[in-house]
Amino acid sequence: MVVTETNRSPEFRLAVGVLHGLREDLIHDAFAYRPLSPMRTDGALLGGLPDPIRKCVQWIPHAFMLFVAAVIGGAGLVYQGLNADMFFENMLPAALIALAVIRPVGAFWLTLTAPTWTSLFTGYYDSYHWLPGAFVAHLLIMFVVAVRSRPRAAAWMWLLTTISSVGAEVVIGDYYFQNNPQMFLGSAMVLVVAVAISVRRTADQQVRAERTVTAVERDKRTVLEERTTIARELHDVVAHHMSVVAIQAEAAPYRVENPPEELVKAFATIRENAVSALTELRRILGVVRAEDYEAPDAPQPVLADLDSLVANVRETGLDAEKIVTGAVRPLPQGVELSAYRIVQEALSNVLRHAPGATARVEVSYVLGGLGLRVVNTAPQGQVRPSPGAGHGITGMRERIAMLGGELTAGATEDGGYEVTVFVPVALTEREQAPEQGRTPEPEGTAGAERARATGNPGIPGTGPADGTERRTVILEKPTTPASTEEKPS
Repeated sequence: MVVTETNRSPEFRLAVGVLHGLREDLIHDAFAYRPLSPMRTDGALLGGLPDPIRKCVQWIPHAFMLFVAAVIGGAGLVYQGLNADMFFENMLPAALIALAVIRPVGAFWLTLTAPTWTSLFTGYYDSYHWLPGAFVAHLLIMFVVAVRSRPRAAAWMWLLTTISSVGAEVVIGDYYFQNNPQMFLGSAMVLVVAVAISVRRTADQQVRAERTVTAVERDKRTVLEERTTIARELHDVVAHHMSVVAIQAEAAPYRVENPPEELVKAFATIRENAVSALTELRRILGVVRAEDYEAPDAPQPVLADLDSLVANVRETGLDAEKIVTGAVRPLPQGVELSAYRIVQEALSNVLRHAPGATARVEVSYVLGGLGLRVVNTAPQGQVRPSPGAGHGITGMRERIAMLGGELTAGATEDGGYEVTVFVPVALTEREQAPEQGRTPEPEGTAGAERARATGNPGIPGTGPADGTERRTVILEKPTTPASTEEKPS
């Protein structure tokens, strides 16, 4: 009968697995370079320390091992002087402790056999098998290896220590003076503590890894949800316009008496294309709708609805004002919808994260597009944790990226927060006509005109065709019966 891997006994496979674990944990690349990792300092106890102190604290394990090695070596010099006995009893264990900082597994094998070398070279056959220096060094090195390995490595180290000690005691030791029982008990206690620390560390690493994966997945889900919301809103906007095109194309021939056949066919083709595009749009974008989603009855909000938004925010207790600069003009509905949503989210963040602060909304109609700025002062009350995913800025960036604009968000010098947005908008034919017929301006105004042409947020737009600048400033703050004055710009 041919013995193969499949018909071997379970006991044999178990023994092979156990020996494979020994080879993998303690034999393979035993003297490989495995430096002791710095101690973590991001916990609750050490996380609040200043950075310079934390950088020093992380090296405490290395300093402790080198300190123990120095104490063992110094004790040998003080009590025994320079001789061969001192080297084997003190200097060798001290050197092995220092070696364990960079090659812990190799240091374990050397400390395991060091007592035997000491007995052979010094002639201490009638003394303790584990001299004080070797006893401390072996326990410390086993602790370091067990903390950084799997629990089975600790079991192997304890078993090897027991076999080595008993064998040395039987061959060359003096049964009366041996301290092997103390080593068995001490190593067991040390390894139990090391295994508990190792298991706890592994569990913490798994939890941190799961939290990282969860955070990444949550970010992706938030982005997808925001894109879904944007797609739903734009679907409603585009569907409305396409429906209007189809209706107007169908009604146009009836507005002309005896229209030519070519005109009727042209409008019929326009209507067919509009209906076909609307059908495809609903089919493609319909997949992002939730089953319980219902299209809004009212039109989507635009920048003109910011007045009611700011008024609603004031009713909640937030002191808010709105400033509009530049020549107010209609913008594409998708731009106005996204701008409204961004201001809405920014004001919601002020309400959640800056109690007692004041907010200012600035809307700038500039030559190259639209500028938005929502800034609030520092919170005056205690900021309580707010429920929710906390990804409002992510949603803003998704909307701006869709429009090809730019967004910056960050804290201000006075402790507040600021969100600045610029959305590029192409000029219409009516806006381009005054630019083409504009007469040259005096040299003193050329720099200002070039600045307006860059389309940066906060720069007023151009006005009528005569080249003069039209600037509209609207300041809105809560008024009281006793005062009706407007704040100057």
